[in-house]
Amino acid sequence: MQRFKDFLKKNTMLIALIVVVILFQVLIIAAGKGSLLRPQNVSNIIAQNSYVVILATGMLLCILTGGNIDLSIGAVVALTGAVAGTLIINMHVNVYLAIVISLLIGTGIGAIQAYCIAYVGIPPFIVTLGGMLLWRGIAQVILQGMTLAPYPDEYLKYFTSFLPKTDSAEFLLAVTMVVAAIICVAYIAYEITGRANKIKKGYTVDSMPYLLTKLIIISAVMLTFAYLLGNYKGFPVVLILIAIVVLVYSYFTNNTVPGRYLYAMGGNEKATRLSGVNTKKMMFFAYTNMGFLCAVAALVCIARFNSSAPSLGDGYELDAIGACFIGGASAYGGTGTVGGSVIGAIFMGVLNNGMSILGIDANWQKAVKGFVLVAAVAFDVISKRKVKA
Repeated sequence: MQRFKDFLKKNTMLIALIVVVILFQVLIIAAGKGSLLRPQNVSNIIAQNSYVVILATGMLLCILTGGNIDLSIGAVVALTGAVAGTLIINMHVNVYLAIVISLLIGTGIGAIQAYCIAYVGIPPFIVTLGGMLLWRGIAQVILQGMTLAPYPDEYLKYFTSFLPKTDSAEFLLAVTMVVAAIICVAYIAYEITGRANKIKKGYTVDSMPYLLTKLIIISAVMLTFAYLLGNYKGFPVVLILIAIVVLVYSYFTNNTVPGRYLYAMGGNEKATRLSGVNTKKMMFFAYTNMGFLCAVAALVCIARFNSSAPSLGDGYELDAIGACFIGGASAYGGTGTVGGSVIGAIFMGVLNNGMSILGIDANWQKAVKGFVLVAAVAFDVISKRKVKA
């Protein structure tokens, strides 16, 4: 019984996500409005929520430092998108050069805000609130209230195309499933090897039945997911980009010294500083990195919309913050995982998509998302209170 409780505690949001997917699937079929798990719709959910995963990954690092957030990310996305549109559409600058310039601008904006937070000592809330207004205003000045469109195919192919490219539906499905099977094997080998290394070092590990159950469930989900994509157009290129971002930052937070410093800061910043960690440098890194990932998200968004608009990025900060907290990040910092943030982003995406298919009013959709966010944070606060008691 205790093991079952531990399983539920460790996988609360994953179980909630599965329940929500099943619930919407049943409701949508009962309403005669198709299927949530239709191959094309699954691909659309990836495209619609790719920016949330990217931004939530960066936001997690900010939250880990002590519950800090970045309110300016939507505005930074808008400004970076405006610059990219001006360079590519108006000035006909080389696509690769424009991408590099856009990434440098996003990183530079993040560094400016990071310096004010880490070294000047201005609270993150104030700096990013001011940045939200400043960068949005500059974006509107650059675009002069106009929308720039369309982008050339040379740019769009890097963010909106699919792999593999073939006209054979059978070959497409076969390649997609083979790639998914290879990924599953690699994941299983990684988990088993990691468990063996932990045992050698004397660490506490999960029981073998628990591990096998987890591996079977995750592998089944990945294969089903690949089957659905293989029956549409294959793997979206943006999915590969998301996978790279998630894997790199998961490794950084779990397996590097600087990544562990971020968790330590959230636990007790003063103790971390007194132990010799340069907390100012880590804070500077977290917010500079956020600017970089804002630029990456901007490049994805302008490709998806095939335009750069003054309203781009509006409300994106709320989506990213919500995904982190729903995915298990603590409002006090020091707790949370990249994988959890991804689950939170998918959870929000399924909510949005499912309610839209059912024809639920947009105002009610906002109310539901707000309730879910508050419930997730309340769950975190109440859990910590019980532990302290």
